Amino acid sequence: MAVDSGYFTPGQVSFFLGVIPLIFSWVYAEWLEYKKSSLPSKVSHSDLVELEHEAIKEDERVVLMEGGLTKSASTKFSAPSITTNLYRFITMDESFLLENRRLLRSLAEFGAILFYFYICDRMNIISDSSKNYSRDLFLFLYILLIIVSAMTSLKKHQDKSAFSGKSILYLNRHQTEEWKGWMQVLFLMYHYFAATEIYNAIRVFIAAYVWMTGFGNFSYYYIRKDFSVARFAQMMWRLNLFVAFCCIVLNNSYMLYYICPMHTLFTLMVYGALGIGHSYNETRSFMLLKILMCFLLVFFIWEVPGVFEIVWGPFTFLLGYRDPAKPDLPLLHEWQFRSGLDRYIWIIGMIYAYFHPNVEKLMEKLEESKTRRRRIIKTSIITIALIVGYLWYEYVYKLDKVSYNKFHPYTSWIPITVYICLRNVSQQLRGFSLTLFAWLGKITLETYISQFHIWLRSNIPNGQPKWLLCFLPDYPMLNFMLTTAVYILLSCRLFELTNTLKSAFIPTRDNLKLVQNFGAGVAIFACLYSISYILVLMRS
Repeated sequence: MAVDSGYFTPGQVSFFLGVIPLIFSWVYAEWLEYKKSSLPSKVSHSDLVELEHEAIKEDERVVLMEGGLTKSASTKFSAPSITTNLYRFITMDESFLLENRRLLRSLAEFGAILFYFYICDRMNIISDSSKNYSRDLFLFLYILLIIVSAMTSLKKHQDKSAFSGKSILYLNRHQTEEWKGWMQVLFLMYHYFAATEIYNAIRVFIAAYVWMTGFGNFSYYYIRKDFSVARFAQMMWRLNLFVAFCCIVLNNSYMLYYICPMHTLFTLMVYGALGIGHSYNETRSFMLLKILMCFLLVFFIWEVPGVFEIVWGPFTFLLGYRDPAKPDLPLLHEWQFRSGLDRYIWIIGMIYAYFHPNVEKLMEKLEESKTRRRRIIKTSIITIALIVGYLWYEYVYKLDKVSYNKFHPYTSWIPITVYICLRNVSQQLRGFSLTLFAWLGKITLETYISQFHIWLRSNIPNGQPKWLLCFLPDYPMLNFMLTTAVYILLSCRLFELTNTLKSAFIPTRDNLKLVQNFGAGVAIFACLYSISYILVLMRS
């Protein structure tokens, strides 16, 4: 049964105080646009002058985007201050609303979706149902999805290697997105059907996500050498904007969505590892020393008794979590357990990224070698990978979950490496991908967070999603189809909205504007929270 809390927190009141004016402003802007477009078009001299000015402004905008705006043009094109924009918004300036109509729509839509989250998971309007696991149904649905994906979205890619310029495609972007996609489907189905028998596999999947955090971020920073404030802000925005609003609206702890703080931590560690002394990153001995220091740092924090509590104790306000079903556990227990399981695998991802060009060169030589030699080497790789994978499966994977978790931090790299070897063993195999899974792989963050509230239900703050959202109580499969369709649609839309808002509020080349936007955001939230706090006190 759903639980109606009967009260709102200051954070929730702040959200509603902020989003309601945004929705109203967007509706008004749409009405102004409709009114403007419905007027009869009369071309006059003044209209022609206005069109000419608009054309000039558009030309300047294009030049600005290309980085070639002249000093005089840039002065004329200078954007109004944040204070001016806020004043124009508060006074409902019509020209301002029309200029920012699409941005207002994105903000209103983002807020409306979060309100839908609240309705689904915190109110009695929609019912819930119990989870039910059937191995037959589970495998049927997943295999059916693979067949449909293979029949409709199998695509051959002709991308060239960034290092050699040839079609090697070792661990290419299409492949890693596909990898994330098929793992995410199993991960979500594991939660929906309570498929506890694949618990150990899910641990490997999460390790693979963290491995990709190390691999992807290392590749970016090592090649691009972009350690700018803007890049850092974009990264944090992508990882934490959506989850931050979910915490506010649903009154949940950050650690309920443990994937987000984990990826944030390991992304920051990769950023720090490559950013410190980045001018020496091309020196192999220095880079290997950095990687060794990462191992030692992780060992010191997670392996030496008492150090973890000292390091993370000051961050309990952010990383602490109290499970209503297990109230006696320490606040940092969840963070220690989740982060500890995958504490080393991000470094393995860094190592694989660092030696990626070397492996590509070896693969290039292999593809150009004689047929007999090539077949012998590939057969040997497949044989060794299968033997190692089998031994890991027999002696590690088949352990019970408690025993397996003890070995996981030190062995999770084995199945990941086996998969990489088998997936990239031939040019033909690594040149194809299932684009349906690759598309799902792009929205893994949104599907992970959204599942808690619009696919599953927890009903209470910080509760684990133990129930299913139920629109059609007497039709479980039809309900599964309906809730899944809405869930995937909204997850996809949230991915697009997050990127749209990132483009609007995170400038790429203006650090001063970035700082001003950040300060304005903090100030606005502080004002809304203060008002909300007073309102909540008055109500109580």
